Amino acid sequence: MTFIFAFYQNKLGRGHRDKVHQFMTITGTSEKAAYQALKASDWHLEGAFDAFYSQPQPKSYTDARRLEDLYNRYKDAYADMIMADGITLLCSDILVDHQDIVMLVLSWHMKAATMCEFSKQEFIGGLQSLGVDSIEKLREKIPFMRSELKDDQKFREIYNFAFGWAKEKGQKSLALDTAIGMWQLLFAEKHWPLVDHWCQFLQARHNKAISRDTWSQLLEFAKTVDPQLSNYDVDGAWPYLIDEFVEYLIENGIIQNGQLSDWTQKH
Repeated sequence: MTFIFAFYQNKLGRGHRDKVHQFMTITGTSEKAAYQALKASDWHLEGAFDAFYSQPQPKSYTDARRLEDLYNRYKDAYADMIMADGITLLCSDILVDHQDIVMLVLSWHMKAATMCEFSKQEFIGGLQSLGVDSIEKLREKIPFMRSELKDDQKFREIYNFAFGWAKEKGQKSLALDTAIGMWQLLFAEKHWPLVDHWCQFLQARHNKAISRDTWSQLLEFAKTVDPQLSNYDVDGAWPYLIDEFVEYLIENGIIQNGQLSDWTQKH
């Protein structure tokens, strides 16, 4: 079987080989799995991605003792939790910066309640859900975790998770500075052209904590209203803050006759 697969791989044209490589890079799958997914979708990349993400990912067996050892490596010296120092060490071990968005995705897998903290249950449960029980295996999962941000449904789940994860304990709203940092991190993945203007607007006009409703509705706004606002409905049920943002864009000449200004398009 391996010989037959290798034979067909050698006969692939450059375009098909490029698609195999692209599929592997985005999903973190093996060459064989990428080839099979693309072949099943008649070599349509989008169809192969849709099929891949609609299937539950197989869970690998994890060793309970190894998971316990990993937890103890990062556990705080004075509390039965992984705290900021432990997470810094974890980031160093898996070779990512602590501000890398993949740490948000990892925290989502762990169902972490609070930023910069993992309980034992969260940490071990998250690694089990990913099917990893060593640093090497977790490092190998990083391309897969990055790829999950490209799936619209998973991105929405991660985006909504981020609000509760990033806010201070006991608070209903998210501090403005924290919200701005999270939006810049998340919308860097989705390339929303208005994110910088949104953040500037909040600092200039709002300067208050962000509610969950505003947080969730902004994603809908970014997804459904084009950056030129040509399909923006003034009678729509957007939160008042988003309506004020639209007025701010027009007042400041950022949107001109239904089009983004040259400055916005270039930046």
